[in-house]
Amino acid sequence: MINKRMKKWGTGFLTAGLLLTLAACGNAAEQGDGGKTPDSGSEAGAVEIDIFQFKVEFKDQFEALAKKYEEANEGVKINIETVGGGSDYGAALKSKFSSGNEPDIYNIGGPEDVNMWQENLIDLSDTKAASEALEGTLTGATKDGKVLGLPYNIEGYGVIYNKEIFEKAGIDATVIKTLTDLENAAKTLDSKKEELGLEAPFALAAKELWITGLHSGNAFLNAEFDNDVMKAFESKTVEFKYSDQFKKYIDISNEYSVQPTNSLDYSQQIEQLFSNGKVAMTQQGNWVYPTIADINPELAENIGILPIPIDGVTEGTIPVGVPMYWGVNPNGSEEEIQASKDFLDYLYTSEEGKQIVLEEFKFVPAYKGYDTDKISDPLSKDVYTYYTEGKTTGWVFMGYPAGWGEQTLGAEIQKYVAKDATWEEAMQSAKDKWAEERK
Repeated sequence: MINKRMKKWGTGFLTAGLLLTLAACGNAAEQGDGGKTPDSGSEAGAVEIDIFQFKVEFKDQFEALAKKYEEANEGVKINIETVGGGSDYGAALKSKFSSGNEPDIYNIGGPEDVNMWQENLIDLSDTKAASEALEGTLTGATKDGKVLGLPYNIEGYGVIYNKEIFEKAGIDATVIKTLTDLENAAKTLDSKKEELGLEAPFALAAKELWITGLHSGNAFLNAEFDNDVMKAFESKTVEFKYSDQFKKYIDISNEYSVQPTNSLDYSQQIEQLFSNGKVAMTQQGNWVYPTIADINPELAENIGILPIPIDGVTEGTIPVGVPMYWGVNPNGSEEEIQASKDFLDYLYTSEEGKQIVLEEFKFVPAYKGYDTDKISDPLSKDVYTYYTEGKTTGWVFMGYPAGWGEQTLGAEIQKYVAKDATWEEAMQSAKDKWAEERK
């Protein structure tokens, strides 16, 4: 297909990456002058929407929805490229823009990404989806009164666990509220791992820097920044006020994990170990349900989420937030921009879109007007229950300095579990890098 993205960019804009780096590099394309031009390979008069997104877990369902939308909207063609599952989405998106192969709709994280990409985002305040967004879900993508991104969904994470194995081990998951409770459960599972058929109680995928540096770190920095992503974004320093508890959580996860943890990636963690009952616990969120269900449907209906608490501060809670936002590129034609906005409104506010979002994407909606009784999978039900009961903390990792969560904090945790650095050395290095980035 002939490239329809024909805009040159200076190199300075492309030096930083997205906060959530979850996918591999995109395709290079020709560059030229001016704005986007019609694709000579498309049907005459058709408006094409190119979507570049990171969430591999609902790729097939999203593509099916796009086909359904095309059938009902003659003259609209939707091209979806999904890149994710453990590599660098930020690098891929930068490649798209630097090559001139710009998407019409793409994903951004929170305030750091909005600040970085704001010249390439239109104001979506006039969309129906923006007006229907739940309170607080637009905050991370709003700047100077402009809504520059629409929330994907609401996601939550913690320690997902196998209910059948817990029951066989005599563990009551409902009483696990603290790190000590979690440690006791791990000890019990470890003592019975042979009879339970476990390789280990836990799978710590320390190879995935986003799991440790973004998500684990976030659980223990939330309280430091008062659950306020903007406070984290504006902070010149990080103290690791709850460093001791952060260390305790990493120690529990690592000591009772399949080894070596620095070699465990997402695929091994979820597809090989947890989905096949080889471990009873692992840190992940409700987004992994479709993957588990594809591999082991029976097990997928018998799982839940345990807290990642700060003892005495955030006991019995899980972090819940908006994982990503949909941004719309202003460099397209008026027709492409309007078609992009119409598609996002259809996705989240039409009756057909709502049904698909709930029942096929398995999303916890970030918008009003949904029949939340139809939230079907057990992990999403747990997230929604935590959310409605007010037992949640925020996602301040969206306010980390660009790249810090993974390339600094995640990398330092790798050094720690490999015994190449003490915990104190790892935390000091992370503190220093944060301060350096925020000068």
